[in-house]
Amino acid sequence: MQKLPPHVKHQNGRINFARSNTEEFNLPETEYFEGVMARAPTTQALSVVSVDMLVTDNKKAHNTSRYQNNSLIVRRNKEFFIIIKFDRPFNNQQDNVQIEFTIGSSPDENRGTYMIVSIGKEKRDGRWNSRMIGTQNNEATVGITPDSSCIIGRFCTFVTVVSELGKQRTPRNPNTDFYVLFNAWDPADVVYMPNESERQEYVMNDVGVIYNGEFNNVTSRSWNYGQFEEGILDACLLVLDAGKVPLMYRGNATEVVRQASALMNSQDDDGVLVGNWSGDYSIGTAPTAWTGSIEILRKYAKGGCVPVCFAQCWVFAGTLNSFLRCLGIPTRVITNYCSAHDNSGNLKTDIVLDEAGKVDRSRTRDSVWNYHSWNEVYMKRPDLPDKYSGWQVVDCTPQETSDGLYRCGPTSVNAIKEGQLSYPFDARFVFAELNSDVVYYRSDKYGNKKIVSVDTTYVGKLIVTKKVNSGAYEDITSNYKYPEGSDKDKQTMKMAESCGTPARGYQPLPETGVSIELQANTIRMGENFKLTLNIKNQTSQTYNISATITGCVVYYTGITSSIFKVDDKVASVDPWKTMQVMIDVRALEYMSYLVEQSNLLFVVHGRIQETGMALTTMRVITLQPPDLTIKVTGSLLVGKAFMVMVSFRNPFTFILTNIQFRLESPGLMPTKMKTYDQIAPGGSLQYTDMITPQSPGKKVLIACLDCPTVRQVTNQLEIFVQ
Repeated sequence: MQKLPPHVKHQNGRINFARSNTEEFNLPETEYFEGVMARAPTTQALSVVSVDMLVTDNKKAHNTSRYQNNSLIVRRNKEFFIIIKFDRPFNNQQDNVQIEFTIGSSPDENRGTYMIVSIGKEKRDGRWNSRMIGTQNNEATVGITPDSSCIIGRFCTFVTVVSELGKQRTPRNPNTDFYVLFNAWDPADVVYMPNESERQEYVMNDVGVIYNGEFNNVTSRSWNYGQFEEGILDACLLVLDAGKVPLMYRGNATEVVRQASALMNSQDDDGVLVGNWSGDYSIGTAPTAWTGSIEILRKYAKGGCVPVCFAQCWVFAGTLNSFLRCLGIPTRVITNYCSAHDNSGNLKTDIVLDEAGKVDRSRTRDSVWNYHSWNEVYMKRPDLPDKYSGWQVVDCTPQETSDGLYRCGPTSVNAIKEGQLSYPFDARFVFAELNSDVVYYRSDKYGNKKIVSVDTTYVGKLIVTKKVNSGAYEDITSNYKYPEGSDKDKQTMKMAESCGTPARGYQPLPETGVSIELQANTIRMGENFKLTLNIKNQTSQTYNISATITGCVVYYTGITSSIFKVDDKVASVDPWKTMQVMIDVRALEYMSYLVEQSNLLFVVHGRIQETGMALTTMRVITLQPPDLTIKVTGSLLVGKAFMVMVSFRNPFTFILTNIQFRLESPGLMPTKMKTYDQIAPGGSLQYTDMITPQSPGKKVLIACLDCPTVRQVTNQLEIFVQ
């Protein structure tokens, strides 16, 4: 326990109480002495005048000062201080005072929803501890420590004087309510994180970066988590209430995370966000238009818990990140490039080619997402062996059900890496997203399929998250998997099979001696470009290769939309040489077929004429959207207005219509949204605003322009306010 810090002073503005019972809560029964005279009291009866929650000082000590909320916010297993003012000096030997804390409508000591601590002659503590710090005149300063596994949420405070005449309890007063959160600073809490710079990143950072694009061309967008903004803490607790999460579960971090995974999506439980991958967002907001979670969580709370339209994986992950950081759980957003969505759970992603070597869309059911975003939470897992604590995968994008609800996790990253897939929750599904083989089949005119090629390295190519104290990404692939083909990798696959993952069920194909790969530079939407097909002959004889290149427009989920190009090439490759074959792709070919996020998938199916052996590869190309620029002018000083200017030019030959524009910055300005009917070819849009900073420090301005024909037009600018 700690002593009262020297900066804790007695403050003004306390709350006065009348003597009355509370009817708002079903508190355990108690006696009141008004109108009762059993016998003459031996001392003057004590009465409570006011309770001061010392909000400013306690918040500072509990790392909660940044929450824009007038109430006290504390963390588990850390002492906070209150000052109780009585109508006479408190006598520690004669007076008996109980301080009661309740949560929910039917408080119960056995369920952890009704806590009693006491000061005075009959000292009593339960799950929570109290101590008398000192008295001065009529005031008593008391230290309170919530236990390390206590329920997360908003508690009410009552002070009860116990005397020979009975009990006198202060009435319900919202000004003495306070919130208890998880405590990543305390080793006794399951979410304890020992490294301070990591705590600042994964609990306290309110702006992040979510990575997208493709593994050869990692792109990113800033996301406003905004966990400290006004109304967000109450909105997060409302999510738990609307989801009917029992209060007794809310002290268990594993349970809170698992419930949150289900409650972020609207499948089965009317959760926060409606997933939509259709391309039609006319009755809501396009997933690509959001710039952060604040607008989403406030809309859900103010709209009577009606799910908000619409989201895709990074919106789900960004919003869950805000929710869990707000409650005090260390959380980060992860992006897995080439993420398998294996519909059958057999660690195979099947791609069917027709007789001509083109992708057969009608028979290709599995898909490989260009990228998929999920979250990791840092916590001890008391239900698992010790080595499986630490980072845990949790995914709220609705893909498959788990225990009857659309959710996934938490599942241990360490267990995934070792192939230990029998532990809860949903380890097999996550393992398949990272470790599936891509199996290419060739079908004949009768529909018979034959395996022509297997790629064991395509899926789970790169796994990244934002670096601590940096906007750059950190490659964390080695957290999830051993190097492809290594002895450890083989052991992991064997362990996964022993845990019930179906064996792959096909024999390794003979080596061809020839490899092929597709290369491309960064390409802007609307540009002509060249693809390079590298054919590498690693044998001592000359080979003649014939190849069919299929170009499809594809959603980031790997689902193909339209085939826009089929090209046939032949090449003769000398022994031990690499030959480059160029493929011209014109904007006229693909522009009219583009779907959101502008991805092109090229599949190459080749054949060595001398041996009849097949060669296959595929490559996704993400077209870069046009630029959005942000500039500021003026002095960046607290209390002094400066101007922000966001500009965009339409580089296309067609009109952009139904444009939605957003600008926001946590701690600096609320979300500003504007709509524009159209921007003509070559035309420009310019938005200006005056902003007056209220607090110093680093701020991030996040801007996004979105319309049906061009998505993912975003930018961010970091500024420092003096």
